[in-house]
Amino acid sequence: MKNKLLTLFLVVTFFALSTPAASAVSNGVVKVGLRYGSSALFSANLENAVGSGYEFGYFEEDRSFTSLGWTEETAISMTAAGTIYMDGSGVYSPSVPAGGFRTLGEWHVQLDGFRSFEEAADRARSEGGWPAWTDWEHVVRIGCYGSQAEAEAEAGRYGGRAVRSSSTGVIVTRTRTADVLFEFDCSGVRALGVRPSGRETSTWFKGYKYGGGFEYPRVTGGNLNVVNIVGLEDYVKGVIPYEMGGAWPLEALEAQAVCARTFVQGHSKHLRDNGFDVCNGVDCQVYNGHGSGGAGPSETSDRAVENTAGLCIYYNGTLVQDAVYHSSNGGATEDGANVWGTETGYLKGKTDPYEAQTSVPNNSYSVTYTASELSWILDQKGHSVGTVQDVYVSEYTPLGNVKQVTFVGSGGTKTFTGDDCRMIFYSSTYQKSVSSMRFDINGRRGDFGGLSVNGSGQLSSLDGAAVISGNGTLGTLRGNTASAITSSGTVTVSGEVRQPAGGGSSNGNFVITGAGNGHNVGLSQYGAKAMAELGYSSQEILNFYYTDITIR
Repeated sequence: MKNKLLTLFLVVTFFALSTPAASAVSNGVVKVGLRYGSSALFSANLENAVGSGYEFGYFEEDRSFTSLGWTEETAISMTAAGTIYMDGSGVYSPSVPAGGFRTLGEWHVQLDGFRSFEEAADRARSEGGWPAWTDWEHVVRIGCYGSQAEAEAEAGRYGGRAVRSSSTGVIVTRTRTADVLFEFDCSGVRALGVRPSGRETSTWFKGYKYGGGFEYPRVTGGNLNVVNIVGLEDYVKGVIPYEMGGAWPLEALEAQAVCARTFVQGHSKHLRDNGFDVCNGVDCQVYNGHGSGGAGPSETSDRAVENTAGLCIYYNGTLVQDAVYHSSNGGATEDGANVWGTETGYLKGKTDPYEAQTSVPNNSYSVTYTASELSWILDQKGHSVGTVQDVYVSEYTPLGNVKQVTFVGSGGTKTFTGDDCRMIFYSSTYQKSVSSMRFDINGRRGDFGGLSVNGSGQLSSLDGAAVISGNGTLGTLRGNTASAITSSGTVTVSGEVRQPAGGGSSNGNFVITGAGNGHNVGLSQYGAKAMAELGYSSQEILNFYYTDITIR
């Protein structure tokens, strides 16, 4: 759940608050998208880390597994059915590779009428073919021919018929060989499921080990999505050491475990479009399963999950939909309404006295943009104002976080609010971004339009203003800043008025400096670490960062 791309790996983000179904998890099982969309794979390998062999089948709607067959092979590859090319090193490809290669054609001889996998597997062994499950029946397929004519020429010899792998089929092979083990095709109604054999299992996929099984949707042809189907608690164990760190204090990890468990059950952001509950990256919360053998789950992080098993965050008796968290806030969290525009009772900002009491790597930041860079970024995102002449924070929240940013250009003015205030600055081209909601531009802070007083007007300056102190004494302010008591606690306010447009940058550069990493809403991970180091419990940590919640 992180989106700070340039500085710190612990930053958490959600681009919008949503109102999904009450729980995305079914029967205590989570579906995690490991590869999908543009990252989908033509061929995906698995290798047993713990356990031996695999079952083939499919996962039902309730996420139970229906077994159709098995293999004792420990390293297998699932590949999009069709014409498959295998190069000299055993890599499968949909196109002709350079150098020597072998072709696995899309035409086969099919033998029908088998009542079970065992019966089909026995016949396949005797004919040099493989068992398959197509159109809800056990069949045998033989040969990988390049044309229908070749398959038909061989069909008579076997007493079968020529068939062609469809665009929804999946071929399973022994990795880096042309040995086909199984084929699955239910016309996209069901996806191939693969479950490692054994009571305790762990499976290598793309450098990480994962518990549970795997699913390979190929609903409309093209490449394979890869989905890990894993128990809820095992999923949480694969999240918290990557969102925090396995060596962090136990109470902080416990707080993170409750957040992670709540988040995955409160969201179904990918279910409708992709068929899984959450992704494994920054758009959701980072999940790397059992790890890669290096940094990852630890005895402490696993114990944190076990100590909090089943515990989630509730507000007004309902599971919260947005148990959001971020790396660090730089001094104050923020109301969800000021960041995402939606009033959420448990996401209220407050001054954070704890975060500063621990070491926060890269907590302060400074990034410089030229006028031409900002002009290009706005133009690419569809918000052109011509040549940028000025950019400034046009409103801060009472807690000192950014609420509005205004760009002034030769072709107009554009103001951004909430989380867009930081996200608008992100550019992969220039490799630049703003880390948090707590920053200023060229050293200018304040609301730049004057300070509101009792909703009746604005002061252009605090200097000389009359105030009534807590004991009823009338006094006069000196200077342009003062402490004030708000609903969120004691904060520093400023009555500084913004310089005129164009006055913020004498050399055409705009320097943004700030503190924190993330959207500033909900739990601060480093704040949780600090509170744990100070002796606070996980429940006390959660109750500080979320408002009026219960944990059960």
